[in-house]
Amino acid sequence: MDIENKNIVLETNLKNQNLINRGKVRDLYDMGDSLLIVSSDRISAYDSILPTGILGKGEVLTKLSKFWFSLTENIIPNHFITDNIIEQYPGLKEHESILKGRSMIVKKAKPLAVECIVRGYITGSGWSEYKKQGTICGIKLKDGLVESEKLHTPIFTPSTKAEQGEHDENIDFESCVGIIGQELAEKVRDFSIKIYSTAHDYAKEKGIIIADTKFEFGLVGDELILIDEVLTPDSSRFWPKDLYGEGRGQQSYDKQFVRDYLTSVGWDKNPPAPELPKDIASLTSQKYIEAIDLLTA
Repeated sequence: MDIENKNIVLETNLKNQNLINRGKVRDLYDMGDSLLIVSSDRISAYDSILPTGILGKGEVLTKLSKFWFSLTENIIPNHFITDNIIEQYPGLKEHESILKGRSMIVKKAKPLAVECIVRGYITGSGWSEYKKQGTICGIKLKDGLVESEKLHTPIFTPSTKAEQGEHDENIDFESCVGIIGQELAEKVRDFSIKIYSTAHDYAKEKGIIIADTKFEFGLVGDELILIDEVLTPDSSRFWPKDLYGEGRGQQSYDKQFVRDYLTSVGWDKNPPAPELPKDIASLTSQKYIEAIDLLTA
């Protein structure tokens, strides 16, 4: 992927537009009948936004989400309308240099109050819990699993949605039912596992293992749709297939690379987050771009 915008964009402030939310990565504008999502080059780790941007990151997130939306729309509808922003809203022409490549127009939806996580391999917090209790998010697994081992079947491990700066909390399926109801909980569980499995098999053929991922869903009236970003290096663990091996941690194309650096310098995970050195930021940019090049080739 060639980066269209050669400048790092940490935030947008579009004149005469209604900014309704600035998240960890995305700036959200209310366009009346739709929403404009602008993916910045911000990067977060451990629920804190780092002061250092990652060149090209917003473009990777936008283009990769669009790719997966197209690939999975036969499973469930999604919120994507178009990434041709100026054609849809000519009044945004003056902002084209900022918006190009990193923005999409989407349907307005009511987000569900849970994050839908699917784990296909035992890693991260799941591995830590398994070592102590033999479970992941309360789900009992067989004995003798090793770090990074592929699970027999993917598991659904939802979490709460925390406010910015707070930490999401893993919950069991019964707690998910308590938040969004039995019918919706079963639907998002089944859709999440199906989307993950489809994407996992596709990506593996392209040389990437998707170890786990996070989905978000919303309602347009009574219709359940897929929203937010999908199967990006921000919302997933991407491992190089040719370097994969059980019994150890894995190299990655995702922001685990940044997390590992922050751990190595002893950051206590409390804000403010430290700056990233230029070489770490540059390598992170390269990893994001390599991931999208492999997946969309």
